[in-house]
Amino acid sequence: QVQLVESGGGLVQAGGSLRLSCAASGYIFNINTMGWYRQAPGKQRELVADITDGGSSNYADSVKGRFAISRDNAKNTVYLQMNSLKPEDTAVYYCNAYMTARDMGVMTHKGYWGQGTQVTVSS
Repeated sequence: QVQLVESGGGLVQAGGSLRLSCAASGYIFNINTMGWYRQAPGKQRELVADITDGGSSNYADSVKGRFAISRDNAKNTVYLQMNSLKPEDTAVYYCNAYMTARDMGVMTHKGYWGQGTQVTVSS
């Protein structure tokens, strides 16, 4: 069974830093794009940053210059280094990975989601 497990969320003061990690496990053939999304209360889920298997990255304008996404292909893991955090960064952060895998005996080619990790930035 394919799983994405996130870690690294928590409570931090404005201006502080956090590093999120997300590890994919299971019968995985390859992972194309991995990314981080977030959802604040009462708002839609939005893309924060994503990165291709070739290392090309993309960021939301609101986090450019403050967040950095990276990945370790050998470990099927994606990271999000978040610096200069602001109260408006408070949200549940979700990992997403678009992959080819064998899931419960069935070949799949789709995006999988992690369970989410809470990030709270106090002012």
